[in-house]
Amino acid sequence: MAITSTGLNAATNADYAKTVDTDNKNILGKDDFMKLLLVELQHQDPTEPMDSEKILSQTSQLATLEASENTNKALSDLAASLGNSQQFSTIAAIGKTADIGSNALVLDEGSDTTFEIYFPDDIERGNVEILDVNGNILKTLDVGTNPKGVYQFTWDGTDSSGNAVNSGIYYSTASYTNPNGDALTTRVGAYPIESVRFENGETFVKVGSNYVPLSQIVEVY
Repeated sequence: MAITSTGLNAATNADYAKTVDTDNKNILGKDDFMKLLLVELQHQDPTEPMDSEKILSQTSQLATLEASENTNKALSDLAASLGNSQQFSTIAAIGKTADIGSNALVLDEGSDTTFEIYFPDDIERGNVEILDVNGNILKTLDVGTNPKGVYQFTWDGTDSSGNAVNSGIYYSTASYTNPNGDALTTRVGAYPIESVRFENGETFVKVGSNYVPLSQIVEVY
C-alpha cells in the first residue's frame, strides 16, 4: 500500500514541521526553587534571620515539585514502554485472519476494479459474486479449481448481460466447494496476516498483497 502525503501543511509534512526546544521562563523548576532559597539565605538580615517555618515550607515545596517531576517522568517512560510492547505483541497475530469489516468494492464507471479474496480451503469449484447495495447478484466470476490461498480478480464493471453499471459502491462474496464436497463461503475483506511492519510509530499488517494500518482491522481470529 502506498503511503502518501499531500500539501505543505507543516502539521503533517515532516520537511516543514520543525521542533524547537525552548525553556518556558514562566514555569519554575526545582533548580529555580533551590537557587531562590539559597539567595534568600545569603541575603537575609543577620539581625532578623529567616523564619525556620518559612524555610521548611519552601524545602517542602521543593521536595513536592521534585517528586512530581519524577512521577511524570516515570509515567512517560511507562507509556513509551507499553506502546512498544503493544506494537511488538502484534507479531503474534501473524498467521491469523484479519477482518477489515467490509467487503465493499469501489467502481468508477468505464473502468475495471481489481480485488482479492482469501479462500481458507482448497477450491474444487466455485464462483465470485458481485452484488449491488440490495444484495442482488449482478455478475459472477468463475473461481476454477485451485489450492487454498489469496486470489486476485478483476471485474470489468459490467453486469451479467454485458451492460456497464454506474459508478458506486458494490460488494463481493464467493461461494465454493472444497474437495470433500463441503459448501463454503468467503468474501472480500478477510485475509491471513502475513507480516507486520512498523513505520513512524504506526503498525501496519500485510493482508493479501497490501499493508494496511492496524487501526483499520476490526477483528483478528
